Amino acid sequence: MSRYRREWLEGGVFFFTVVTHERRPTLATELGLRCLRYAWRETVSTMPFDTDAVCILPDHLHTVWSLPEGDRDYSARWRKLKGLFTREYRIHGGMEGKRNASRLRSREAAVWQRRYWEHRIRDADDFRRHVNYIHFNPVKHRLVSRVADWEWSSFHDHVKNGWLDPDWGTTEPDDIGNIEVGE
Repeated sequence: MSRYRREWLEGGVFFFTVVTHERRPTLATELGLRCLRYAWRETVSTMPFDTDAVCILPDHLHTVWSLPEGDRDYSARWRKLKGLFTREYRIHGGMEGKRNASRLRSREAAVWQRRYWEHRIRDADDFRRHVNYIHFNPVKHRLVSRVADWEWSSFHDHVKNGWLDPDWGTTEPDDIGNIEVGE
């Protein structure tokens, strides 16, 4: 069995890529978005973290989280968030994928991929590059031609706060080409 190494840093800032099971396009639907908002809110209320950037695409999401000082357990947050989403999604009629023998044995739903990609943000430049990557992702996947046209992104909050220009991302930023994202 593979051994995955996670980097743990109390109060750290982390970039994540989380993917649906078999890349099913469940997230950018009315039900998916409602369940994700609920799960996110509930998780933050009991296990606080700051969402510095996020973009929700049909079959995956990217986000940057800042953990509180003295806390390094992003894994428990993802476990809770994915579990709450899955429960709500199934209760409200969301269809899961086909479960393999391992998922059947562990009574695990086929809504999310089991693992996720994480990267510890090392400095301000690394933070900016990953946030840019997140915001440009819908254009990269050809879901829209302009970053501003993708509704489910923190890009709009960054514009409101004056951190980004509304026309930002009309071309791919030069600094995001070498980012590893686990897609």
